[in-house]
Amino acid sequence: MHNNPPDDTPRPPRSIWKWPHFPGTVHDPDNGIPEELYNELVRYAKYASGAYQVLCPRPMGNTLVTQFTDIITSTQGFVARDDTRKELVISFRGSREIPSAIIVDTSLVLSPLRGPGLPKDTDAHVHTGFLYAFRSVGDRVLNVLREQFEKFPRYDVAVSGHSLGGAIACIAALSIKSSFPDVALRLFTYGQPRTGDPSFAELVETIIGVDNIFRGVHSFDGVPTMIPTKLGYRHHATEYWQFTEPPAPRHVRKCVGGEDPEGSASIPSTGINLPHMVYFEQPIASDPTVCI
Repeated sequence: MHNNPPDDTPRPPRSIWKWPHFPGTVHDPDNGIPEELYNELVRYAKYASGAYQVLCPRPMGNTLVTQFTDIITSTQGFVARDDTRKELVISFRGSREIPSAIIVDTSLVLSPLRGPGLPKDTDAHVHTGFLYAFRSVGDRVLNVLREQFEKFPRYDVAVSGHSLGGAIACIAALSIKSSFPDVALRLFTYGQPRTGDPSFAELVETIIGVDNIFRGVHSFDGVPTMIPTKLGYRHHATEYWQFTEPPAPRHVRKCVGGEDPEGSASIPSTGINLPHMVYFEQPIASDPTVCI
């Protein structure tokens, strides 16, 4: 059972960590998101988790089109095809090896948005390491999708990723939508760090559409706010913040804009922590059943 704190404070979870109280943040646990949307967040969190597996022969029980890996950046993921939902799913893995963390995650300098399929007439800038990771696999992903669309021209696309994989997924989704503008595309990320500058955030929102973006944040996961805005970064919409435990539709807030002061931006970053490794009931990287 929960304790009964005042109505204007988050309820503490029953879990192995404690939900910190941050004065000034106000949430109404009675106003969450629809259960259907919550189930979609759960579903694509499982795809994001599956990208961490060395082998993922049947992502969420569906057809594996291809797995891809770049040795230098350790960028890994897969393209899957769900013939029941008529959907192609591209999922990207987050950091796992030390070389990946050093080469990619720590390259905080912003670079011009240039790469396979990306818009050319833009002044948007992105994290150099994230862009480098996307470039290492971007051409292959686009070529595989092109082949799939020749066989399945009416299939939709979903792009998913956790942590670093969420940042790469964001750039990849922009590339895919720019390359195949008539394709219905949705983007699901979990624990995504800030990826680019305000121009990049606006470009993502414009081309993909804020209603097609689902940027999940779990309670006080510190990774989404680890890269500070003072370095020129800004989140894109739309954030879905599970602001308290247990995970449930009523405990998820659909935020407004990219840096909603009543969203995860309202709490100080504590870096990589326990909430970063569990999203919408899915233990990230440690559940091989999502690949069979």
